[in-house]
Amino acid sequence: MLVQCRVVDLRYRDVINIKDGCRLGCVNDIEIDTCSARVLCIVIFGHAKLFGLLGREDDVIIPWDNIEVIGEDTILVCYDHKYPPKKKKFFDKLWN
Repeated sequence: MLVQCRVVDLRYRDVINIKDGCRLGCVNDIEIDTCSARVLCIVIFGHAKLFGLLGREDDVIIPWDNIEVIGEDTILVCYDHKYPPKKKKFFDKLWN
């Protein structure tokens, strides 16, 4: 059974990592190889730091081969990425 989907339909769908159940964000962009007419990857923009004044975190780029399921509202991916350890907050540093 062939199911068709447009690029516009993929944008803003939630992306969930099936390895740890973490929500990675929403699809913001899609890279396409125009020579072979294939989708290469989906891109999730990094979160803004301090309202964007300090830039953004790195974008999450998920190759098309790592996409497991495309549902109506979500996209399930198998993304093997080590998340950096969270920094201690200011008040935690004062008391510890």
